[in-house]
Amino acid sequence: MAKTITSQEAAFDGRQSSTIFIPELAKDILEQIIFEARKSEFVDVKSGVSARLSITAFENLVSTAERRLLHSGDDKTGIRMSDFIGIIPAITGKIELVYEGEQEGAYSVALTLLGSAIKTLYSKYFPKIEKLEKQGVETPYDEIVSWFFNTSDDFEILDDVQEKDYKIILGKVKPLSNFIKKFKEDLQPNEVYFWQEFVLWSLVEYKKLNKYRYAEGIQFKDPYGSFISGL
Repeated sequence: MAKTITSQEAAFDGRQSSTIFIPELAKDILEQIIFEARKSEFVDVKSGVSARLSITAFENLVSTAERRLLHSGDDKTGIRMSDFIGIIPAITGKIELVYEGEQEGAYSVALTLLGSAIKTLYSKYFPKIEKLEKQGVETPYDEIVSWFFNTSDDFEILDDVQEKDYKIILGKVKPLSNFIKKFKEDLQPNEVYFWQEFVLWSLVEYKKLNKYRYAEGIQFKDPYGSFISGL
């Protein structure tokens, strides 16, 4: 119900609706961020979480994708995980922090809420990622992590990369494609790449991969890579 209300209340025009595809999972992540904020130790529960947060965040998410269209020259695009960086101003502007939250910093708290939302939703769709794994026991994630460990190329997704190149980049990680086919075989073709990126972001949250944010985009590496996990 909350997701439906957010979609109805967000101010989109016909052009945005026809050129930007929004996966249902992206909407779920947005709503989960609100739930995470309401139970966060860093957020002032007395002030509550603004009812406008999910709507403003949704509008920012779509605007981020729209900005990419202007830069890439594509006719259409879909929401990407990296577009969630664009909702951070909406989060920081719509929540009140307690002292501990102020010490952490609004930006850091926003990232924590996003990370918590990702982890919460991930567990609903895919096998559990154990913090400690028994030696010699195979997991569904071994091949994905091994791909990053063995590849000599820097795996990066630029914010404004064209749609065809975005799909080519994600398609390079064959174990990731196989993983999605095995555990989410009911996806529509235009949803697949968002789910693939969602898995990568989730593996970062579970410390199985590292993620490095820089001005032009995001780079992923194996957990023993030289970059520190985070945005």
